[in-house]
Amino acid sequence: MKKDFYEVLGVNKAASQADIKSAYRKMALEFHPDKNKSADAEEKFKEINEAYEVLSDIQKRQAYDQFGHTAFEGGRSGPFGGNTYTQQQGPFTFTYTNGQGGNPFGGGGFDFDGFSNPFDIFEQFFGGPFARTARLPTYKINLTFEEAVNGCQKEVNIDGKNKTIKIPAGVDNGQKIRFQDFILYIDVEESQLFKRDGADIYLTKTISFSLAALGGQISIPTPDGSNISLKIKPGTQSETLIRVRGKGVPVINSRSKGDLYIKIAVSVPTRLSLNQKKLIKELEL
Repeated sequence: MKKDFYEVLGVNKAASQADIKSAYRKMALEFHPDKNKSADAEEKFKEINEAYEVLSDIQKRQAYDQFGHTAFEGGRSGPFGGNTYTQQQGPFTFTYTNGQGGNPFGGGGFDFDGFSNPFDIFEQFFGGPFARTARLPTYKINLTFEEAVNGCQKEVNIDGKNKTIKIPAGVDNGQKIRFQDFILYIDVEESQLFKRDGADIYLTKTISFSLAALGGQISIPTPDGSNISLKIKPGTQSETLIRVRGKGVPVINSRSKGDLYIKIAVSVPTRLSLNQKKLIKELEL
C-alpha cells in the first residue's frame, strides 16, 4: 500500500507550495542514489519524486486531497476496457477513462499530451455521434487578478440568455470550468503589483535607506484588498525575502491558502546634502 504523499515529503496537508518545494529539494538531495548508497535509497528517491509530482501541481494536489491515490490509479472499468478516473476541478467533477486493449487510440493506454482538461482530448480524438454529445460550447471570461484570487460572481450571456455564475476563489489563468451546458475558459489579467506562483503571491516593496538601517513598520497590501503591518528589522538588506503565512491564494476545494512573500528593495539616495554626506561618513567609522 502506497504511503501518504504528505508523509513521504515530511509535510502536513496545510503546507504551502513553497514548503512542499523546499521539503522535496531537501529529501531529494538526501536520498539521491548518486550520493546515498543505502539499499533503499533508490526506492525512497522514486517515492519522493512521485509525491512531489502530484503535490507540486495544484490540480493534481486537489484531486489527491479529495480521492487519495485512487485519483491516479484508476477505479471501475471504463467503456474501452480501461480504468475510469474521477477528478475535481473548480465547482464541478469530471470523469475520464484511460483506455486499454481495444481502444480507439491503440496500444495499452494514453496520456493527455499536455491537455489540462480531459474534455480537450475528447473533442480532438472522438468522432461521430459521441463528439456531438461530448462537445460543449466554450466561452472565455476575463477576470482581474483580484477577482481570480478572491472569487466573484459574473453575469454572462449564453445563447442570448443572461446567467449569473460563481467563479471560485483561487482559479488561475488558462483553467476551464465546465458548467452544465457550456465550458468557461478563464483569462486572468496580470497584476502590476502582485506575481503569482501557484498558491503563493510575491510582491516587491521599496523602502528607504534609513528605514532599512534603523528598522520600523511598513504597510503591505494583500490580494484581498486589506493591508497588513510588517516589521522591518534594523539592518535589513536589499533582496531580503519576508514570508507572511496564509495571505496568498485560496486553494480550491480546501481551507488552506498559499503564502505572501515580500521582497525588500532598499532605495539608496543619489543626491545628498553636505550634512547627509557627513552623517554617512560618520556611520562608516
